[in-house]
Amino acid sequence: MEVFFYMNYVKTAVLLAILTALLVFIGDMLGGRQGAIIALVFAGAMNFFSYWFSDKIVLKMYKAHPVDEATAPELYGIVRDLTFTAGIPMPKVYIMDNDTPNAFATGRNPSHAAVAVTSGIQRILTRNELRGVIGHELAHISNRDILISTIAATIAGAISYVAHMAYFASLFGGRDNDRGGNPFVLIIMMIVAPMAAMVIQMAISRSREYAADRRGAEYAGSPHDLAGALRKLDQFNKKIPMHAVSDEVSKATAHLFIVSPLFGGGSMSKLFSTHPPIDERIRRLEAMGTGA
Repeated sequence: MEVFFYMNYVKTAVLLAILTALLVFIGDMLGGRQGAIIALVFAGAMNFFSYWFSDKIVLKMYKAHPVDEATAPELYGIVRDLTFTAGIPMPKVYIMDNDTPNAFATGRNPSHAAVAVTSGIQRILTRNELRGVIGHELAHISNRDILISTIAATIAGAISYVAHMAYFASLFGGRDNDRGGNPFVLIIMMIVAPMAAMVIQMAISRSREYAADRRGAEYAGSPHDLAGALRKLDQFNKKIPMHAVSDEVSKATAHLFIVSPLFGGGSMSKLFSTHPPIDERIRRLEAMGTGA
């Protein structure tokens, strides 16, 4: 069990290393190392703001309101109990008035974290299934997945900026043709590089979901309860899709939720999905329950 968890961290580290190597390679080919550094600093500054204020921004977007033991005793009690099991500080607890059953965790570190659930999730899940969901979200907090996703987004963003810089430089003839070689190769790289960066970024997001499923099931004490919750959430999210402030907000925050509020079909869409297939997540959880 622990071997799987550490292997997932190794996979995340390898993907981040590939993303970094891609930035260095693309930066050297398209914009020069100086251009890559400028793009990295610019992307880092933007994502740092998002990282530092992510809890306030996202909670406000979805109109979540704070609750305590007096206003939501069952939910608050579950979060408190599982927080003790996880060995992390008690996060703030929020409820979103939304019929779509879903949940997310946010915050820059375990000491500044929040767990939010929709009103819809409380109506369709049993207490044990809700424990599984909360365990999953607390696992994201203890695994510092917000930090990991921010690093991945920063590097991927820098690659996109380098590609844009190279494009505009080529329009005004400001590019050094000696570095990149064939101009057709450069054009292809401008298109392919950001796409490749996004694919790797999404792969990192999916690997963190698997890790949160496993550790969250351990916190809650039953992988079968979390598997049952995922099955229900998948079904209800397809029937009652969650509508955010805008489509762009939905895309930007989809990775936070336990099940993606965005749906699409086909193998290509899976490459750009923030979440692994629900069937595979359920299969792995049920395998945990049988000791496989």
